[in-house]
Amino acid sequence: MAGGRRDRESDPDASTTLPVPGPCASTQRALAECHRRAARGPLQPEVLCRHLNRALAECVVTACCPDETEAVRTLCGSSGTALKRTQCQRARIDLSLCLEAHQDS
Repeated sequence: MAGGRRDRESDPDASTTLPVPGPCASTQRALAECHRRAARGPLQPEVLCRHLNRALAECVVTACCPDETEAVRTLCGSSGTALKRTQCQRARIDLSLCLEAHQDS
């Protein structure tokens, strides 16, 4: 177990934080705190903090591409007609393009 802990502590990404949009800042702080606490315990941060990691990801995606995110939620929430599946696929592509446009921001 010590080897795993040493790997986490020496991970250069563990101490690197990227700025996130304002509404997501509190979730980012909670995730950073969860990672700090996980480093002292037996569980991997990826396991212990996965709910916060997902919440932060969803928050950032929604903050960056709100219309596209809502379209995916609306159109891809359940299976449906061929038209709805096509619209869902298009919504996912639009979201992907929006996120790609924000990648260098």
